[in-house]
Amino acid sequence: MKFTLGLLFCCLVFSCQTPPVEFYETEVGLDEYRLEKGFELQVIAAEPLLKAPVAMDFDAQGRIWVAQMPGYMNDMQGSDEEKPVGSIQILEDLDGDGVADHTKTFLDSLVMPRALAHVYGGLLYAAPPNLWFVEIENDEPTNRVLVDSIYAVEGNPEHQPNGLLLNIDNWIYNAKSNFRYQRKNGVWKKEPTTFRGQWGISSDNFGRLYYNDNSRQLLGDHVLPNRLVRNTYFTPKVGVDQLLTKDQRVYPLHATTVNRGYAKGVLNKDSILLKTTAACSPLVYRGGVFPESYAQNVFVCIPEGNLIKRNILTFTGDSTIAEQAWEGKEFLASTDEGFRPVNLNNGPDGSLYIVDMHRGMIGHHAYLSPYLKEKTKGNRLDTLTDFGRILKVRKIDGAQKPLPDFDALQGIELVGLLAHKNGWVRNRAQHYLVFKEMKHVLEEVQYVAQDTENEWAQIHALRILEAWDELTFELLSEVAEKSKPQAIAHAIVLMESFASTENAKNAERLFIKLLEREEAAIDLYLGSTLGKWMAVDNDRFFEPLMMVVNKHKQNRIVIEAVLSGLDGEEDTFLKSLNTLTSFNESEFGDRLSRIIENRKSGNVNQIFSRKSLAEDNRTAGAKMFYQICASCHGANGQGIDGLAPPLMNSEYVADAKRLALIVLHGLEGPVHVNGELYDMNLAMPGLIRNEDISDKDIADIISYVTNAFSNRPAALKPERIKELREVKSVSGMEYTEEELNGFVK
Repeated sequence: MKFTLGLLFCCLVFSCQTPPVEFYETEVGLDEYRLEKGFELQVIAAEPLLKAPVAMDFDAQGRIWVAQMPGYMNDMQGSDEEKPVGSIQILEDLDGDGVADHTKTFLDSLVMPRALAHVYGGLLYAAPPNLWFVEIENDEPTNRVLVDSIYAVEGNPEHQPNGLLLNIDNWIYNAKSNFRYQRKNGVWKKEPTTFRGQWGISSDNFGRLYYNDNSRQLLGDHVLPNRLVRNTYFTPKVGVDQLLTKDQRVYPLHATTVNRGYAKGVLNKDSILLKTTAACSPLVYRGGVFPESYAQNVFVCIPEGNLIKRNILTFTGDSTIAEQAWEGKEFLASTDEGFRPVNLNNGPDGSLYIVDMHRGMIGHHAYLSPYLKEKTKGNRLDTLTDFGRILKVRKIDGAQKPLPDFDALQGIELVGLLAHKNGWVRNRAQHYLVFKEMKHVLEEVQYVAQDTENEWAQIHALRILEAWDELTFELLSEVAEKSKPQAIAHAIVLMESFASTENAKNAERLFIKLLEREEAAIDLYLGSTLGKWMAVDNDRFFEPLMMVVNKHKQNRIVIEAVLSGLDGEEDTFLKSLNTLTSFNESEFGDRLSRIIENRKSGNVNQIFSRKSLAEDNRTAGAKMFYQICASCHGANGQGIDGLAPPLMNSEYVADAKRLALIVLHGLEGPVHVNGELYDMNLAMPGLIRNEDISDKDIADIISYVTNAFSNRPAALKPERIKELREVKSVSGMEYTEEELNGFVK
């Protein structure tokens, strides 16, 4: 990593007036980066302006706001992660050359901030455990509102909600969460949604959501959000949270340091990573400037491989399929092991923006294996801490000009932007029209909603009218009759709020006509809505719903849409279904019966009973280890002379059952570890007599210790811990080494 730093001053050195404003323009060498032909890579901001950035967003003027997490993994123990050293910064380009040269602090003294979004004229941000919203006045926060006090438990950011994506349906979605948020009439709403991914979330032009986890580079929903979870007693299995590609291959330019690199299939013979182990932050490219073949491609961060992957989506109407763009190479890859892309963003200028945390250690201390700890120290990656960059990928001679300040745009100008080729611009224009309630352009928005030449603009307009409560059954019917399938799908969804006996006859006529079009996307959303119309008039809508079922009885996604839409009408539908002698799909009938039984027994979809995300077991175990065990065994499990033997690579740590007995009941007398005798004339007390430590706590400690100090991570269920509480030593107190080994054998 090489860089030069230029320091300029905007006023005279000897001035006794206001202190000088410092301009930093950092030049970072990019020789170690390989980017696909036709594109160029530019450094927009770097250290010292940034330190450990993890997320970014653009404000109304196109400035970049960054959430920074400098307390994350400054050493092997993650010592600073609970310190209030995080911040949200505003990057500025004061000399107008396209590169940030100044930064100002918007919020500081935050503990591990991980997400931010410019919405409703203010800033929504996550600083666990809270989700906050603040208004902005002269780049200062004001009127802070607590949106959610249990947004996330404190701790490991790898497994806490993040993302804050404002979707086309006017809801804000998160990764690693089953809740979505919206503000209407000044009141914040929170409601359940599908649980999605791990770090980062994105949406396509239609409004479907995409996410991933460490080992699966691209997951997603085949349908619009919440269409398959409207029935509290039904849990979809195939329509949401699906693996979109089985191909997890990665193609780094060099051997990289990864966790579990010793395990079979992780590295090849040259120590090159074979499959992703830390994928995050997928982004659907919607900038409208890259070549047409890049439209709605999904880019994925692979920070452990120092690269960014490109996937091509295929839309079938009722599902989405992804495949990697190339075999043997990546869209962007580097031999700089500090390059850690952790977030991607579409920009106002149509470019692709990369948040590069530029940190040596990106895995949380709760998950570090002995192998990775050794490799990290050997490569001195633990010393790479005070860095951070924002990079931009632009098409050579292709980026559009930045737009004017959104706050200064008039309503008619915003309506015109609904047809913009850049999806970021369209989304922002929609949101401004919604939250500023610019109903003086109602007629213009209605016109766009009926303009079949641009279905994306139509959808944006429909969702604006929904937010304004200005939709009508007649307008939606016209859109559904004359438009392309994706706009029709949204119209069908929105028409549900007009289900009534007054509209039943016209709706039936429309639905039958739409079924005759033989379009999978239309049939899918008809299947999801006809159950709601059956509640109004069962006799009228049973037949069209059966048309959907018969046409798609082998299509599990469509069937899930039907079952979700039948919320509360299952008994009525089943009775009507049993009168049909020609229908013999027993699997469908069985699934319907199970929903009815779930309703009777109160067995709900888990998202409706989960109030918040529980802390993952290894992070919880790490906290308890540092509180209870590290004072004797050392933070790195190296042992402390005169107090306790080492845990690192101990044969007792490698066996989860023996370890559980030691943690529960204790160990006394001499003990051999790695062939060496430790005779400290001390006894390690067990935790069994501590009433504040539960079976789950013991299980969490074991999960962490076996992961951190052996190459054989293991886990025991709390039920097994409960059983082992009763497995006493001969003395009824601490085990001896001989007795412990005899038990296991």
